[in-house]
Amino acid sequence: MPLTEDLSVFFNEFAVTVTKGAVTDKGILDMPTTIMGGEMVLSNEYTVMLRTSVFGVPLYGDAITVDGTAYTVREARMIDDGKLVEVSLAKV
Repeated sequence: MPLTEDLSVFFNEFAVTVTKGAVTDKGILDMPTTIMGGEMVLSNEYTVMLRTSVFGVPLYGDAITVDGTAYTVREARMIDDGKLVEVSLAKV
């Protein structure tokens, strides 16, 4: 018996508003800080997790707004069974 899950429950709890073109839905923003340059420089790596069924797989250079902040897509990777896509972002 195939496992079916309701991803909207996950996104209702932790998500922010994401807009790409005419599509607006929820996504989960992650901003971990990375230590670089011999522990002298701190840098944030911006990623957002989206539902593939809503946003598809964004392409390099696509404009995307996450929680009111403008970004461009650097890279997109489907996760596990492809129902989610993790998108690396660059602030505009």
